[in-house]
Amino acid sequence: MDLAFKEAEAAGLRGEVPVGAVIVDPAQGVVLAAAGNETEARRDPTAHAEMLVIRAAAAKVDAARLAGCDLYVTLEPCAMCAAAASMARLRRVVYGAYDPKGGAVDHGPRFFNQPTCHHRPEVVGGVAASRAEDLLKAFFRERR
Repeated sequence: MDLAFKEAEAAGLRGEVPVGAVIVDPAQGVVLAAAGNETEARRDPTAHAEMLVIRAAAAKVDAARLAGCDLYVTLEPCAMCAAAASMARLRRVVYGAYDPKGGAVDHGPRFFNQPTCHHRPEVVGGVAASRAEDLLKAFFRERR
């Protein structure tokens, strides 16, 4: 999770919403990918940190599925990112701050609980939540 926070902080310094994500292969004991949000830099609304690490990790292992891998992210994933985590067959999703407005894991559509969800990863929410909340609040406070 510390690496995800490092990516989030770097994203914030670049003017991106400070969200960072990491995909780990615990069986191999390696980080497959790490990234922060890049929606502004790429002019791409899908360039969330989670999407970037899923794409990078899949490319690294040369496979469309990341079974057995874990996603660590500083903010509760949105519906797009939750769907991507499910499609990637991630083993576990660990996230920091809860997102009552945009989150889709423990809020909103609760994507993994839907009957149309093909794969339900283990979910651990609220890990270092106050650290993530503080980072996000500071970022938005400076812009308002």
